Amino acid sequence: MEHTTLAHHLTLAGLLFVAGLSGVLLRRNLLVVYMCLELMLTASTLALVAFSRFNQTMDGAILVFFVITVAAAEVAVGLALIVALFRRRGTVQSNELNTLCD
Repeated sequence: MEHTTLAHHLTLAGLLFVAGLSGVLLRRNLLVVYMCLELMLTASTLALVAFSRFNQTMDGAILVFFVITVAAAEVAVGLALIVALFRRRGTVQSNELNTLCD
């Protein structure tokens, strides 16, 4: 069985981050953009755990629990904002949301 190296983990984290970044830059649906932001957060968490594992410490793994807690709160607030925006404007397309006032 092959052992994974730090480079394998960081390559995967980089690919996930680039996929999320391209989704944020190219998509117009706010739900898809939000999911891509979460994918970028997951990629950074994966890199943090990889560094923690290969440095033989638990510091990164402990910090990941705090990151996941903050991400859960962010998801609740973000989805509530998107639902409120949809109820008020009737769309979640970012190119149609061009004014700050109603």
